[in-house]
Amino acid sequence: MTEAINVQGLSKSFGGRKVVDNLDLRVNTGEIFGFLGPNGSGKTTSIRMLCGLLTADAGEGHCLGFDIRRESAAIKREVGYMTQRFSFYEDLSIRENLEFIARVYGMASRRQVVDEAIEQLGLSGRDKQLAGSLSGGWKQRMALAACLLHKPKLLLLDEPTAGVDPKARRDFWEEIHDLAARGITVLVSTHYMDEAERCHRLAYIAYGKLLAQGTPQELIDNSGLHTWTLNGQRVNEVTAELRANPAIAQVVPFGLTLHVSSMDGATLATLVQKLARQYQLQAEEAAPRLEDIFIQLMGSSTDNFGTKVQA
Repeated sequence: MTEAINVQGLSKSFGGRKVVDNLDLRVNTGEIFGFLGPNGSGKTTSIRMLCGLLTADAGEGHCLGFDIRRESAAIKREVGYMTQRFSFYEDLSIRENLEFIARVYGMASRRQVVDEAIEQLGLSGRDKQLAGSLSGGWKQRMALAACLLHKPKLLLLDEPTAGVDPKARRDFWEEIHDLAARGITVLVSTHYMDEAERCHRLAYIAYGKLLAQGTPQELIDNSGLHTWTLNGQRVNEVTAELRANPAIAQVVPFGLTLHVSSMDGATLATLVQKLARQYQLQAEEAAPRLEDIFIQLMGSSTDNFGTKVQA
């Protein structure tokens, strides 16, 4: 597969604080690549360096075949960038906003281009509605339509579904997979684990450092984390004992079920089975979830001020 992004050693500091620290990243053409990490981890800064909006303090590489340092203007022409915040004119209609964006790009046949975008994103019938009156899901659709007007080869989506209801998020991701199937590369940052599972590959960044990357299944398989579930009416009675054990990494309640994780599989199995017998609970070994793995990674990281993070 050809590479849409190939960068090495990207670093960026603000006010003496390193926000991105020696980032290496490769993203294949037509791939949906997920960026995950806590707030302030450097996801947005990394995305802006990749598309030429920020110049890296150190590092090199290519995006869509262009040098990220010397050819940033060429990269911008081939990229659609969807920001965290809705950044269009709320007192203009959907159509008026899209026509304005088309003028900014200097596009020929603007009316046809806007008509196609409106049709593709299911905005027909709403094109005269003011952008400020749209719900979160429809604002998201309009923003994606604007990103696609100039037929980009790469989409950079910075937490695009924050504050959007589950149905709108699912519809959005169906559209993203359709775009990837047509050869458009998608780099998306998200906090939602169900969205992470929809990506082809993932990278987890904590406070500027790349901690892990791979397919969702590879991250689970390589985590070294073991998980058991405990289920039953008395499950709350064992929570404190589990959390007090230094071998236990995480105890997460889900109703009458506890997800218990540890890097020590043998100790975990022995403890969970003992408690199951003692409190008449059902115990079952389970696969770790992506959320468990990312919380474990975060707990092993150090923030930008050199402080150990507590998971």
